[in-house]
Amino acid sequence: MSDLVDNERIKLLANALDRASTAVFTVGVITPCVSYYFNLQEVRAALGPGGLVAFVALSFSSAAGLHMLARSVLGDLR
Repeated sequence: MSDLVDNERIKLLANALDRASTAVFTVGVITPCVSYYFNLQEVRAALGPGGLVAFVALSFSSAAGLHMLARSVLGDLR
């Protein structure tokens, strides 16, 4: 295939990975923090105080990893 087609496929993959990182960040970081701020007991009961911190940290690192993977995929552009 031509370089143009390959570049577009690479950009589509990078965009998909970046959107996935945004979704992980939203669901795993923002949502629990907002729930905790508004004192929703379900979040505290489900995760516990230390579990919430661990879950947010894991989600944040996963989102950052997906974002960095998307950036590295863009290095394959020709």
